[in-house]
Amino acid sequence: MMAGSQWELPPELCCRPMAFVALTGLDVVYNAVHRAIWDAFCANRRADRVPISFKVLPGDHEYPKCRTKRTSYEWYIPKGILKTGWMNKHLNLVPALVVLFYELDWDDPQWKEKQSECATKVEIVRTSLQGRNTKVAVVLIQKKTPLPPGEDLVASERAAALCNACDLSGKSLFVLPHTDHLVGYIIRLENAFYEHSQTYYYTEIRRVKSHKEFLNKTTHQLLFVRHQFKIAFFSELKQDTQNALKYYRTAYSLVHELRAHETNMLEIKTMAGFINYKICRLCFQHNTPLDAIAQFRKHIDLCKKKIGSAELAFEHAAWMSKQFQSFGELFDEAIKLGLTAIQTQNPGFYYQQAACYSQDRKQMAQQLCQAGATYPTPDPLDTQSGGLDFYGQRSWRQGHQSIDPPDAEKEKTGIVALQIKERDVPHSELIIALLSNAVAQFKKYKCPRMKSHLMVQMGEEYYHAKDYTKALKLLDYVMCDYRTERWWGLLTAILTTALRCAYLMASVKDYIIYCMELLGRASTLKEEQKSRIEKNLIKVLMNEVPEAEPECDPASATAAKALWNDRMALSGSNELSIEVQDYIPFIQCKAKFLSPSFHVDQPIQLQVFLRADCPHPVSFNKLAVSLSNQEYNQWCVVESSGQDSMSLLPGKTKCYNFSFVAKTEDVGKKIEMTGIEVMLGSDSGRCVFLSWRGAGGDAASTHEALLASRSSRRWGRGAEARQEPDWDSLTMQHSTMIISRVPKISVQLSHQPPVLNNEMYCISLTVQSQEEGVAKDVKLTAGLKPGQDANLSQTTHVTLDCLKVCDDNAPALLPDIPLGDLKPGEKLEKCVYVRCVTTGPRVFLFHVAYSIDTTVEGRQIICKCHKDETVTIETVVPFEVSVKFVSTKFEPLERVAVDIPFLLMTDILSSSPWPVLLASSSLQLLTMTSNTPQLQSQLEQVTNGNNTAATGQYLISWRRQSSSPESPLIQTTVTLPHVLLESVPLYIHADLPSFGRVRESLPVRYHIENRTTLVQEVEMAVEPSDAFMFSGLKQVRLRILPGSEQQMLYNYYPLMAGYQTLPQLNISLPRCPTTNTHTLRRFLPQRIFVKPQGRQLDDASIAAA
Repeated sequence: MMAGSQWELPPELCCRPMAFVALTGLDVVYNAVHRAIWDAFCANRRADRVPISFKVLPGDHEYPKCRTKRTSYEWYIPKGILKTGWMNKHLNLVPALVVLFYELDWDDPQWKEKQSECATKVEIVRTSLQGRNTKVAVVLIQKKTPLPPGEDLVASERAAALCNACDLSGKSLFVLPHTDHLVGYIIRLENAFYEHSQTYYYTEIRRVKSHKEFLNKTTHQLLFVRHQFKIAFFSELKQDTQNALKYYRTAYSLVHELRAHETNMLEIKTMAGFINYKICRLCFQHNTPLDAIAQFRKHIDLCKKKIGSAELAFEHAAWMSKQFQSFGELFDEAIKLGLTAIQTQNPGFYYQQAACYSQDRKQMAQQLCQAGATYPTPDPLDTQSGGLDFYGQRSWRQGHQSIDPPDAEKEKTGIVALQIKERDVPHSELIIALLSNAVAQFKKYKCPRMKSHLMVQMGEEYYHAKDYTKALKLLDYVMCDYRTERWWGLLTAILTTALRCAYLMASVKDYIIYCMELLGRASTLKEEQKSRIEKNLIKVLMNEVPEAEPECDPASATAAKALWNDRMALSGSNELSIEVQDYIPFIQCKAKFLSPSFHVDQPIQLQVFLRADCPHPVSFNKLAVSLSNQEYNQWCVVESSGQDSMSLLPGKTKCYNFSFVAKTEDVGKKIEMTGIEVMLGSDSGRCVFLSWRGAGGDAASTHEALLASRSSRRWGRGAEARQEPDWDSLTMQHSTMIISRVPKISVQLSHQPPVLNNEMYCISLTVQSQEEGVAKDVKLTAGLKPGQDANLSQTTHVTLDCLKVCDDNAPALLPDIPLGDLKPGEKLEKCVYVRCVTTGPRVFLFHVAYSIDTTVEGRQIICKCHKDETVTIETVVPFEVSVKFVSTKFEPLERVAVDIPFLLMTDILSSSPWPVLLASSSLQLLTMTSNTPQLQSQLEQVTNGNNTAATGQYLISWRRQSSSPESPLIQTTVTLPHVLLESVPLYIHADLPSFGRVRESLPVRYHIENRTTLVQEVEMAVEPSDAFMFSGLKQVRLRILPGSEQQMLYNYYPLMAGYQTLPQLNISLPRCPTTNTHTLRRFLPQRIFVKPQGRQLDDASIAAA
């Protein structure tokens, strides 16, 4: 009883109290109807159904006997606070209601007999419940659905008769029809049962309360607590949790008012723990978590000093641990039901505190429980009933409430028995389980440092429990965090425990790893401790058994020594490879290429720096660097020769240099260090390969380098005076690029920018060798530089042929044009012609590649060299052409009349900064005819939906004036603008002299042509003018046949000199109302120059002249 399970809370305390209802008269095994009824009661109970605990019992079931009611408490001395069976009795043994099920229909032919049988069964139930206030109810199972109340008179009469026979009230008789709606009827029955049970528990509460007037505070202190607890428990059964909480709080106060001494301390604490659990549970249930936390803190403050017997101090630690654990479980359960916890207040802290008290319990047990003691006989912990009568009492003095124990000897043997039992408790398992719960909570609430801290404690607990594998697994996991956060003191403590585990397991690899790290710069151990560890490490490297670690359990150390001897004897396990990058080993390694890039004709150089942090020199036999191209690895190895091994002095940096020649095919590639390996030990003992990824470094290097860079900036050039390089300032360069040999040739470009659109633009390239040997296989790649806009490659064409304009099939880039060999100092020229179809900037590339023989460190290699020249050239249009349409009078035309002459004028404006030679130009007309010398040009008939016509193209042939006469002419095509067409029904033009003279006749002949297929009537009128008199028809009406012409002759007589407006001719066409006078008048001359009247020359004036 007093083993570890003693501190577990009883299940009846932890469960949710529900009203207990016993069902009798159901044969659930052989009767299908009864089975269906029972399933409807207990299967798939949802949360919305009333909280009742059902149990099927036989009709003659014996219920716990009710004790004789006490009439006076005057001489009564209570033996304890709460009996161990009381809660279970009211949860599972004493029902609030007994329900008798009986199959009986209202129209049953044997009604009288069955009524009598039912009454007998009810009487049997009442007899077995004698003295109890338990209610009794009867449920009649019927096959037919009953009629509504009041309609079935037979049923009403027989129900009253049955109630009389069974001595039942009408509210205690129910009918259950076995129909399709069984579950619905059952739920209604449940609600009725629940009301009966409420009445029962209310009666019980009143019964307990009635005892209070008989109690006195001198001798009945325990009864006050007991009664308050019972009232609270009945309130819970009644589902009145608010009142239950009130009575539990009162009970809790009363418990702490009891006189406490060593003999009853455990009982007081046990009951205080029970009541505190109930209070906290109800607070969480009422969603008042702060009240629960406040109550628990108050509980701990009141009880933590109530230790009790000093010889059983571990019991107090166990009880405290259980209090924290129980509260943590309550808190966690509330969270699962929807409560929100926070980082600083979560169940993890309570599990952690429970683990701390369990650790205290373990330490006290080790101090108090003597190893040599024998278990006393007879067993003082054994009881006649097999259990305690009251919670929290000692089995050898049950019911004893005096301050001094009744039998000192029994007390002594009882304590010894408890101490011996405590030795068998698996303390480490309890601690680990609690820590594990706490870790899970801290992980959930994102508290990484708390999680790591507790995982270390778990690891140490596993170590004490001698489960070294799990201990190492946990410690190894958290070491990463402590390395990253640089908690060197904590890391050293964990490593020390881990080293013990590795030793006791005889795990060679782990032992070497932890030795290396404890010897390293992160370890805070003293020099003598480091010396001892280094000696042990050397022993392991020599395949010898190391000395046992201090503070190891002697028995475990002896077993470990046997394991080590077995390891030494095993062959084939003498080579170990250890990745040390994620640790902080005692050998530091950094490597770098001397430059981020090397030309292919230079030897590639790299350095490896090693430094030992251990107290004594350390020797190694091999250093190897692995590169991404494994063919170079053979040049990056150094091994000890013969018996001499390479050694590192403590705190001194040693540098190893390697160099090799790159292969020409690796030009443009990156060479990376993939790893560095140092071999400790020898073939005769044990070989341990320490390997670093990349260029070395370890878990602490990055931060050290950062600190070093800050301090170097702070102190300036103070480091220059040092002979030895500062280790932390050494930077790692893990890769280098192989680049081509520096070319010794000059490439010059000669050209006259900008490029003119569509011309054959000449770029002259001059290549001169400055090599000492012959540059072989010189090749030129010329043209548009790749990687520009895709449209540029379609509109740029490159050729070497200057005699013809390259077409659209010519490429934008000419690759690998052979130029032959170049002797030292020799020069060659090449012309490249570029044609750019569109304007805008372009980048042109001229890539000259060649190969040359050279020697690197005595090795003959062929180097491929190249030199690139790029030039950006703008492309512009050579000239701009503007075109306009004018009439024969040089007036701008918006529209052109069909079959009527007009003029086409072109203006060419040069946009080139260089002189341009225009060789020729020509006109290609589409919809018009041209006869330029006679100025006769007329549009052909065009059918066009928009009344517009394409005019044609204007072709210009040209070249740069500076280009050679043999160079081809460039033809630029200018598309002429479209013209708007209109057709006129009547064309009228005039014949008149080029000038007139005042007071001399001026004949004007008007030609009127009908351009339509209809006979046109023409009305003409001449408007009078102040400058002219005229003769001819002032107003006339004509009829002109299709395609024919009519002439009208007028003699104008000028009256004034100068530019004069001719008399205006008004013409109207009645059949073409859309054509107005203005449209026709535009074809006629508007003005004429009139000279003054001349004088008659006489002979004298002639002579004078």
